[in-house]
Amino acid sequence: MMNTTLNPTLLGVFIPTFFIVSVTPGMCMTLSMTLGMTIGLRRTFWMMAGELLGVGLVAAAAVIGVATLMLNYPLLFELFKYGGGAYLGYLGLKMWRSRGKLAINLDGPRQAPATGMALALQGFVTAVANPKGWAFFISLLPPFISDQQPMVPQLGVLLGLILLIEFSCLVLYASGGRSLSLLLRQRGNVRLLNRLAGSLMIGVGVWLAFG
Repeated sequence: MMNTTLNPTLLGVFIPTFFIVSVTPGMCMTLSMTLGMTIGLRRTFWMMAGELLGVGLVAAAAVIGVATLMLNYPLLFELFKYGGGAYLGYLGLKMWRSRGKLAINLDGPRQAPATGMALALQGFVTAVANPKGWAFFISLLPPFISDQQPMVPQLGVLLGLILLIEFSCLVLYASGGRSLSLLLRQRGNVRLLNRLAGSLMIGVGVWLAFG
């Protein structure tokens, strides 16, 4: 019977490599920390679900070659980048002003919180609209796939590891944001927290659009 598992030696290289890449501060991790500050860890899971779906899609596309085709049509990325960046910048500006569904409410009327679907879409767009993410997966994943074995089982193992590591790092960042939020709230600096979170969100938007 043909062995469809990945080489343990390759896995020993892949796991720490992807962990280092994933835990390094980037757009998605910054977004996770920002939402952890303002809406808490539990609701940030919605954003994580969308982000993980996007990461899984990009990783799978890199292996089957679709990513190469996508990178040959930069206009598609330009639309995603500028549209997604403008949207995140708009949200960040409202947070900076202590307004909007993602900001911590001060003394004004309570707004309905952002829906889970809206948060998931935010994470998905941030993951899919990053050309560097596509280029990274194109260069990282193919060497770990053997053409001597069926691709689907190998891809399944790699995707499982990618999503597990990415999810762990997202939770780590969101938890850090939540801890910072609790610290600032104890000191009565809620407006400062909104401005910090809003500035980070604007930064992610600029990074997505022009990075």
